[in-house]
Amino acid sequence: MADILLIEGFYDGSHRSLIDLLHRVLSPRSMLITLPGNKWPWRARCSSLILSDLIPNNENSFKYLFSSSIVNLSELISLRVDLLSAKKIIYFHENDLAYPKQNEQQEKRDFQYGYNQILTALVADICLFNSLYNLNTFLDKLGPFLNRIPSPKPNTQQIRQKIANKSKVFYYPLDKPTLSIQINTEKTGPLCIVWPHRWEHDKDPETFFSVILELYETYSLEFKLIILGQSYGEQPSIFSEVLSRLPSNYIRHWGFIESKSDYEKLLREGDVVVSTALHEFFGVAMLEACRAGCIPIVPDRLAYTELYPNEQHRYRTKTQLFNKLKEYCQKPDNLRNKITKQDTFQFEWDNNELIRHQYLELFQHESLNSNVAT
Repeated sequence: MADILLIEGFYDGSHRSLIDLLHRVLSPRSMLITLPGNKWPWRARCSSLILSDLIPNNENSFKYLFSSSIVNLSELISLRVDLLSAKKIIYFHENDLAYPKQNEQQEKRDFQYGYNQILTALVADICLFNSLYNLNTFLDKLGPFLNRIPSPKPNTQQIRQKIANKSKVFYYPLDKPTLSIQINTEKTGPLCIVWPHRWEHDKDPETFFSVILELYETYSLEFKLIILGQSYGEQPSIFSEVLSRLPSNYIRHWGFIESKSDYEKLLREGDVVVSTALHEFFGVAMLEACRAGCIPIVPDRLAYTELYPNEQHRYRTKTQLFNKLKEYCQKPDNLRNKITKQDTFQFEWDNNELIRHQYLELFQHESLNSNVAT
C-alpha cells in the first residue's frame, strides 16, 4: 500500500519532471495525483479544491505528502483533515513574492498568489527551495509583502522565523537524458545560439532578441538560432517581429517541441545557451543545455551567481551580453575549443549519490544504503 502521496497541481515542464522522477524511484510506495499543466493562475487559486476530491481517503496510510507550492496546502488540509497526520513536504520551484509584475494593477490583483505560498509554508513540516537564492528572496520579501495588509498587521518576524526554521535548499535533480550524453566536439560553421525559455515577459525575450537583431542588422554576423520553450498564453510581440526581420536561413528551429529526444538532439547542436531572465530561481532548461555541451551566457544576478560560479559565463549589462555574442559569432571555433563548459554533475540524479541520498532520506527510503543509482 502506498504511504507516500505525491501531488502536482501544475503537471508540466520542470514540475512534471521532478514529480515523475520521485514517483519512479519511490514506487511502489508512492501514489501520484496531478492536475493538467495549463491555466496557471487557476491552478494556483483553486487546485486544492479539486485535489481534495481526487485524493483517496487516507485512513492513516499516507505517512508523507509531497507537493509543489502551487497547491495551497492550508486549504487542502482544511478540506482533507485526514491528511493532517502525514509529514507534509513542500517544494518551491519558484516564489511569487519575488515575481516581477508587469504593472501596478497586476501587483494589486495578484497578492493572493504570494499569500497562498506563505500559508502553505506555515502549514508544511518541511519547506524545500531549489536554490539558496530562492529561499533568501522568499524570507527577505516576506515582511514587506505581508506589511501591505492593513492594520492590525501579522507578526512578520515570527512568521519569517517559523518558516526559516523548517526550510532547506535542495537543488533540483536532473533526470537522466533520453539520449546518452555525447557532446559533439567536431562542430563547424556559424555559431548556434539556443534560447530555451518560456515565451513570457519574465524571461525578457525583448532584450535577447534586440541583441540578436543588432548582431544581424548592424554587423551582418552569421549565426543560427534554436528557439525552444513554450507559450502558456498571449506571447510577447517580439517573437513575431523577429520572424519578420530575420532571414529564414538564420533560424534552425523555432517553437515548442514535444519529443524529449528531439529536444535533446537540438540542444546538442547548440554552441551557446543564453538567458536574459528577470525571474529565475534555478533554470532547468539552461542546465540541460549545458549538459548537452552548450556554453552558458547568464546574467550576473538571480540564482545564476550561485549556480554558475565561473564569471566567464556571466554578464552584467546588455552591452556585455552583446559583446560576448559578437565575439563568439566572429570566432566560433575559439569558443568551441577554449571556453570552459559548465559542469552539471552536482545536479545529476543518476551520477551523484549525494543528491539521491538527500531526497530519499526525506522518505526514509530503503535504497539509502545502496550505492546503485535508482
